[in-house]
Amino acid sequence: ACFRLLYSLLIPALFLSGILCVCLVVLLWGIKLWIQQRKKQFASAGRDGKQPLLVAFFHPYCNAGGGGERVLWCAIRTLQIKYRNVTCVVYTGDRDATGEEIVEGAFRRFNIKLIRPVKFVFLEKRYLVEASLYPHFTLLGQSLGSVFLGWEALLKCVPDIYIDSMGYAFTIPLFKYLGGCRVGCYVHYPTISTDMLSVVRNQDTRFNNAAFITNSPLLSKFKLVYYYFFAFMYGLVGSCSDVIMVNSSWTLNHILSLWRAGARTSVVYPPCDVQTFLDIPLEVEKSTSEYSIVSVSQFRPEKDHPLQIRAFAKLLKEQRVGQQPSLKLILIGGCRNQEDEERVDNLKRLCEELGISNDVMFRINIPFEELKRHLAEATIGLHTMWNEHFGIGVVECMAAGTVILAHNSGGPKLDIVVPYEGHMTGFLAENEDSYAETMAYILSLSAEKRLEIRENARHSVHRFSGQHFEDTFLLSVEPLFK
Repeated sequence: ACFRLLYSLLIPALFLSGILCVCLVVLLWGIKLWIQQRKKQFASAGRDGKQPLLVAFFHPYCNAGGGGERVLWCAIRTLQIKYRNVTCVVYTGDRDATGEEIVEGAFRRFNIKLIRPVKFVFLEKRYLVEASLYPHFTLLGQSLGSVFLGWEALLKCVPDIYIDSMGYAFTIPLFKYLGGCRVGCYVHYPTISTDMLSVVRNQDTRFNNAAFITNSPLLSKFKLVYYYFFAFMYGLVGSCSDVIMVNSSWTLNHILSLWRAGARTSVVYPPCDVQTFLDIPLEVEKSTSEYSIVSVSQFRPEKDHPLQIRAFAKLLKEQRVGQQPSLKLILIGGCRNQEDEERVDNLKRLCEELGISNDVMFRINIPFEELKRHLAEATIGLHTMWNEHFGIGVVECMAAGTVILAHNSGGPKLDIVVPYEGHMTGFLAENEDSYAETMAYILSLSAEKRLEIRENARHSVHRFSGQHFEDTFLLSVEPLFK
């Protein structure tokens, strides 16, 4: 009787499901037609009478001043040079600045001057992608939030070509299937990676895997299931992209395994302003009473500034015994919001606890010329992020003539701090002890030996130049313009 009841309910349930599916398809089709109608209403002809091609970049934090923003402005300038009938649009949530101020900021920070004006579409719901809004299930929360933010962007401006330049892959199907756009993306860092899965699987404590989870086998298993589900969804939405650009070999490996779209995926190294740094004269260091160690990166948790400070404190403790020249650690980076500012305050407190406040200098949101001056005077360039996707700061340090000490993982390990024509270009480390030991070793080298390493590093960074980026970027996005 029970089986008969279930069977009698099955046919109506299937019928109802079919009707709901048809209604959903009709609804989505109707929304798509409505959006296309809106696009025609807002379309305007250019000077030559032809309708310009709208190329939109989804970059909610376009005024942040990091490596991702350098990619954005270089990409826009490259398209402006190549295509005359293209109008570039930037979807941004930086409502505290005008379009003119944002463009001026790009010039001041990156020395990038655009050929033509850019149209800014200011978004009101950027808070939906803030990590602070989702204390739990952050990846899923931010991704769903990006869909709503993407919907706001699509309603305000429907482009011909859509490029996600900040890693919000869940917006790609929205613009492709509802907006009818050709879609591309530039992936700086996969939202989830096989490394993140292994961290949870092995119950390691990291900045993105809290101790209370690692201490509970049940919570770890639950988080692993959640991560696998999210990885599946991430692969699904990412594979919708017509063109996929990644910034390094490390990112390429992860995106290939998650998105499985090898034929549409290519490595486009981010543009580093190497020539500006190569202009700094490279010569044997003069005898000095102070050496500076410089770090260049945004004040975000994954950059692991506490590791830099602790390793530096350890170095100072050992160095004071040997009475070597005095040392100064200079932390240079951008603050995007109040969270980043609080992070800097916490780092300053850590310096006080370790008794090294007078030896550590914080330089926040500084102009390009000041950054250049600090790098020109530095002996060591420091980088500590585990699995850094690329590492523009690492390249800049090498081009400026510092001896780089980067994390033994990700882009620095696979692409940047690698031998050049068989010669050493820098050093890699993994933890507090190895960083302190390697810094001490670098400082113990003769000025001539350091000069040799600096010269090798400089010769190796030409493959990360702005010109190389322009060539590979245009080659990759070409299918979107056909």
